[in-house]
Amino acid sequence: MIKDNNNKKGKLIVFSAPSGSGKTTIVRHLLGVESLNLEFSISATSREKRGEEEHEKDYYFLSAKAFKSKIKNDEFLEWEEVYRDNFYGTLKTEVERIWAKGKHVIFDIDVSGGLRIKRKFPEETLAIFVKPPSIDELKIRLKKRKTETEDKINMRIAKASAELATAPLFDVIIENDNLEKALHEAEVLISNFISK
Repeated sequence: MIKDNNNKKGKLIVFSAPSGSGKTTIVRHLLGVESLNLEFSISATSREKRGEEEHEKDYYFLSAKAFKSKIKNDEFLEWEEVYRDNFYGTLKTEVERIWAKGKHVIFDIDVSGGLRIKRKFPEETLAIFVKPPSIDELKIRLKKRKTETEDKINMRIAKASAELATAPLFDVIIENDNLEKALHEAEVLISNFISK
């Protein structure tokens, strides 16, 4: 079990942002920087697979029933019902798996989950909020993906306004108006944090 003590094997790096802000692109880049010694925390979800997504690579895909059973058994570090019967969460076993390898855990998770991890592990967590240049730019990026209906996109845009209001609760805000700059900023922040 994960314990709240100072004998942790690694650090927790949280990336949260409204959908379409570019956090996933930034996280993928950071995973390729060997000196940071990061491993991606695979979230669990009850949503359907999209496109080429794979179980145990992109997500742990669970039924809503199985997800609720794991909630009841206290198997999550954090979880959230993002939309009705659409759950996302971080399994405690996932963090333990990565720490057992002597690596730092990097998360690409929703704002509420990111803040929950920060509250549980304030010293070990660097919580980074990736901010899009504007809501209009966010909408353009979501439409370019061509993975969701217009209704889903509108739901995400409505949610984004509330998520943007939480940005000051994070340790750092990276504005992703220039990807190269955002990638560099993220690398420097994490490198400094893990060397503390």
